[in-house]
Amino acid sequence: MKKLIQATVAIVIISLALLYTTKLLNISGGKTGKDILTIYNWGEYIDPALLKEFEKETGIHVIYETFDTNEAMLTKIKQGGTAYDIAVPSEYIIEKMLEEDMLIPLDHTKLPNLKNIDSYFLDLPFDPHNKYSIPYFWGTVGIVFNPDKVGEFDFHSWQDLWDPALRRQVFLVDSAREVVGIALNNLGYSLNTTDDSELAEAEAKLAELAPNVKAVIGDETTQLMVNNEASVALTWSGQAADMIFENEALDYAVPHEGSNLWFDNIVIPKTSKNVEGAHKFINFMLEADSAAENADYVGYSTPNKAALALMDEEVVNDERFYPPIEQRETLEVYRDLGLDYIGVYNEMFLRFKMSIR
Repeated sequence: MKKLIQATVAIVIISLALLYTTKLLNISGGKTGKDILTIYNWGEYIDPALLKEFEKETGIHVIYETFDTNEAMLTKIKQGGTAYDIAVPSEYIIEKMLEEDMLIPLDHTKLPNLKNIDSYFLDLPFDPHNKYSIPYFWGTVGIVFNPDKVGEFDFHSWQDLWDPALRRQVFLVDSAREVVGIALNNLGYSLNTTDDSELAEAEAKLAELAPNVKAVIGDETTQLMVNNEASVALTWSGQAADMIFENEALDYAVPHEGSNLWFDNIVIPKTSKNVEGAHKFINFMLEADSAAENADYVGYSTPNKAALALMDEEVVNDERFYPPIEQRETLEVYRDLGLDYIGVYNEMFLRFKMSIR
């Protein structure tokens, strides 16, 4: 009887395994291993038509998943439940991933289209010689506003956000680095400071901003601005571009004191089961026409110099979204602060949010 039970259990386990395998094969169109590429990217951060084109060109089936924050992406990859072949982290998270030995070095011989990337965006401190990452999109943090609602304010300075005339009109993104960052920029301090006295000053500065803050929210800001239900908001340049596309009355500014210059980048995690396919995908996205189509769809700034020649001149000459090098020199790239100071920034941000009434 015991042997019969063991045999029955074994049959059930095998049957379940076969059902699970069949389910996976159905999801992936019957393809396995090197015929599948699993991509982990931000939401609405690629033109779906390009994924279909890549599948048609290579015969590789794409499984596409999205994340909302760098931290969520990092945690899920570390857990190892899904074998992601491609991920798109921001620069400071790449430093973290390298510290934890989570990335595969890139084979540049398989990326001939890397020549299309503007050299300004290569060999940056978070990944010297681009050994592990390739630039995908870049942009700034700034202020989107409705001139008809804010009167004389042009937001040439961060201090404009603190003006009493804007009481309960300012919307902020729900992100610690960006919100703490505007206070640090206003005070002339580094966005990557770990000086406790500077951070204390920044927290006090944020407390002074609280009466002007209407809410700390996420993507809802876009529709509020587009529908003229909000007058001013902290946002990323690509989101601002989307808002302005929908509502031409809006404008976007990066204050003169400086701001964040951010980069999202394509990497190959060590979870990858299709490193060859991952390189093919990266090289495909580096093609000038692919990058141009993607930038047009997503709305963020492309580092692909060859793509710029294929894009609308009005777009690529708009210095609000493609700031000149002189302005970029006032901007700062986020660095990994380490676990302790990430906690400090998050706690500051939480206390600030709790102070808003």
